[in-house]
Amino acid sequence: MKPLNQKGSLKIFYVTSIAWIIAQGIKVLIYYIRNRKINFRLFVGTGGMPSSHSAWVSCLATTIGYETSWDSPVFLLALGMALVIMSDAAGVRRAAGQQAKILNEIMDDFYSSRPFAHQRLKELLGHTPVQVLVGAGIGVFIGWLGYKNY
Repeated sequence: MKPLNQKGSLKIFYVTSIAWIIAQGIKVLIYYIRNRKINFRLFVGTGGMPSSHSAWVSCLATTIGYETSWDSPVFLLALGMALVIMSDAAGVRRAAGQQAKILNEIMDDFYSSRPFAHQRLKELLGHTPVQVLVGAGIGVFIGWLGYKNY
């Protein structure tokens, strides 16, 4: 196993940051293509296509694998963390978003005839499995491309 030095750590940080920025930028671009409006809130928001969390953690695991070797404990830790985060994005966080949508609809129906100022719950929390896979693909690709060309 190669030790992780400061130069390698900075390379990993920069490449994974670029993967996150690209994934978030794709969300803004997809929204623009569909609605002909730019929504910069999507750049810092959660949910949507592709999963920037998946892009970030898969890029992190990829660059750590290149930097330390594919059989290093650090890579295996990063891979395990990536799998947990991606599973959570498509599972627990997605279910929470679906529950928020249902609760918002219940509140809208219940208070439709009388005024009540309630704050709507955030519905776009998680990702579909396809959004997670696309994000992971972006992360692995950017990790490979960025690490080899940095």
